[in-house]
Amino acid sequence: MTTTNLSPRPIQALPDHLISQIAAGEVVERPSAVVKELLENALDAGASNITVRLEEGGVKRIAIIDNGRGIPADQLPLAVQRHATSKISSLEELENVATLGFRGEALASISSVAILTLTTRTADAPHAWQIENGKITPASGGQGTTVDVQDLYYNTPARRKFLKSEQTEFGHCAEVVRRIALARPDVSFSLSHNGKTVDHWNVSAIDKRSATILGDGFANARLPIDECAGPLRLHGFIGLPTASKGRADAQYFYVNGRFVRDKLLTHAVRAAYQDVLHGDRYPSYVIALDLDPALVDVNVHPSKIEVRFRDSRAVHQFVFHAVNRALAQTSATAFGTVPAPATAGLGEVQNNSGRLPWIGGEQTSFSAQFASPAFTIKDSDLNQSGYGSNGGGNGTNNSAGYDYSFMQQRAQGAGVAQSTDSYGAFFGSKSAAAAESNLPNDDHPLGFALAQLHGIYVLAQNSKGLVLVDMHAAHERILYEQLKNALDENAMPVQSLLIPMTFHADGVEVGTAEENQDILKSLGFDIAAISPTTLAVRAVPALLKNADAQSLARDVLREVREFGGSRVLIDRRNELLGTLACHTAVRANRSLTIVEMNALLRQMEQTERADQCNHGRPTWVQLGLNDLDRMFMRGQ
Repeated sequence: MTTTNLSPRPIQALPDHLISQIAAGEVVERPSAVVKELLENALDAGASNITVRLEEGGVKRIAIIDNGRGIPADQLPLAVQRHATSKISSLEELENVATLGFRGEALASISSVAILTLTTRTADAPHAWQIENGKITPASGGQGTTVDVQDLYYNTPARRKFLKSEQTEFGHCAEVVRRIALARPDVSFSLSHNGKTVDHWNVSAIDKRSATILGDGFANARLPIDECAGPLRLHGFIGLPTASKGRADAQYFYVNGRFVRDKLLTHAVRAAYQDVLHGDRYPSYVIALDLDPALVDVNVHPSKIEVRFRDSRAVHQFVFHAVNRALAQTSATAFGTVPAPATAGLGEVQNNSGRLPWIGGEQTSFSAQFASPAFTIKDSDLNQSGYGSNGGGNGTNNSAGYDYSFMQQRAQGAGVAQSTDSYGAFFGSKSAAAAESNLPNDDHPLGFALAQLHGIYVLAQNSKGLVLVDMHAAHERILYEQLKNALDENAMPVQSLLIPMTFHADGVEVGTAEENQDILKSLGFDIAAISPTTLAVRAVPALLKNADAQSLARDVLREVREFGGSRVLIDRRNELLGTLACHTAVRANRSLTIVEMNALLRQMEQTERADQCNHGRPTWVQLGLNDLDRMFMRGQ
C-alpha cells in the first residue's frame, strides 16, 4: 500500500463550470434523471402534450417536446444558469412550493455534462428562439419548448463507464415517463426509442390511464380509495390482496403530484395490507396524497424522491387507516360476482362481462362489513340452491341431482362426527333476522353448500358455478376479526372455566404471569400462579373457549415475555390474535353438516377480509360454469 503526499494548497473558489459538474453528480445520475427533470419543467410550464424521444437508452440523445408556455427570449440566458428559476424568490415561497421543479439547477447541470440545445416560443412571440453554448439565435417552431440533450457525459468519460446497457438505461427512462404519466392523466404523453414509438397515452381519467399503464391485471383487481381528513386527502386505487406480486414494482405513491419513495408512506400501506398478504408478497397501488405544501418539505433530497412531513405520525396514521378501511369494506355482494382460477392446460380464463378474473393463481378479494352470523337456513334456502323440488316434492327439477329428502337427512346431521350445536360453539349464537331471510341466490355470493371434500374443503353452488372453501382458513379469519373487534371495543367476552386448568411452568412463565396481570386480563385471560412451578388458567376469551387452554396460555405468556406487555397490545397485537384464532379454528378432517357449512358461508359473507385467512392465504375460489364447460370441452 502506497500513500501520496499532497502538497498543501490554498483555499480557492471553484470555477462555475466545475461547480455545475459537481452538482450534476447529484442531479444527473443517469439518463432517466435528465428525463425526469425535463418532464417536470414541461409540466410546470403548463404543457398538455409531451413527446419524449430517446436514442441509445438516452445516452446518445434525449429530446423532450412540449406545448407549454415557453420561455421569453430575454430570459433564455438565465434559464441555463445555476440557481436561476421563476418558481421561488424567497424562503417563504420555498416552504410552500407547489411546482415540481424549483431548484433552478437542472438545465445548468445537464448542460455541464452534455450538449444541450433549447428551442422555445411563447404565445405572443413571432417566432421561436434557440440557445446553444450560450448563443441565442432565431429558430422555427410552435409554441412550447424543445430541450435536446445529446452525448450525455461526453466530457466526463469516467462517469459514462458507470452506465448500464442501452436496454437497462432505456428501461429506467421509460419507468420515469410512466410514473409521471400516472400522476398526470390530463396530459398526453408519447415515448419513442431509436425512432420507434414505444408508448402513447391520450388524455383520460385516472382509472383508464392506470389500467393502460399497469395492465388488465391491475385494472380488474383494484379498489378505489378517496378519503379526506382535515388538510389531508388520499385518493387513487389500491390492488386487491390476491393481485399481489413477488416484487414491489407496481407501487406508485405521489405527494402533491410528485412521485416519492418515502419509507413512512410505504410502511403505512404495508401495515394496512399486513393481515391480507401472504408471505413476502407486495401489493400494487397508485395512490396520491394531497396536502398543504407548507406541511411537507420536498427539499430534503437532490432528486426530490424523498419528503419530510411536519407531522409524520399523523400522516402515517391517516394513510394506514384509509387503506385499511378500503380493504375492509369490500364485499362479494357489492361486486356481484366471485373469482375463477385459470384452468391448467386449457389456456387463460377469459373475462366475462362484469366479473373480476383470477389473478396470479389466487382468488379476487371480497368481504363484507362485520355482522352477527346466522347458523341455520330455511328449507326455502335449500330449494334455492338447487336441492328442492320446486313445490312438487319429488326433486324432478333438482339441478344439483339430489332429492330433497336426502338433503334433509344431511342437514339433520346424519353420518357426521359433530352436531350443529357443537359447531355453533365455534361461531356464536344464531341471528334470528338472518335465519328468517328468504333472499335469492345472488344475494348469497358464496352460494349454498353441496358437500365436504376430504374433511378440508366445502363445496358450494352459487349462480356462477362452483365455490370451493378452505374451512379452516375461513374460520380462522372469522375468529380473528371477532377477536380484533372485541379488543378494539374493550369488550373481550370472558369464559370462566368451571375447573381451572393447571400446568407446570418454569420460573420465567410464572414471573411473566404475575407481572402482567392487567395485560392478560385485557386479552381475556385469567392466569394465576398457585405455586412457584404451577400456573392455573381460570378464564379464557369466550371466542376461544373450545381451544386448548394450556396452549393458549403458553402462547400469550411467550409473546408478553418476548416483546413486553405494552408492545403486545400495540405492535404485536394482530400477530398474537392471529395465533390464538388459529388454535380455535375448525380443523381439517372435521365433518360438518350442510347446515354447519352454510353457517360458515354466511359468516364469511358478513366478515371483513374474509377472502384471506390472517396469514394471507385465500379462503375460497370460484369455478364458473364457463370454466367447467372448458374443462369438459362442452360446446367444442
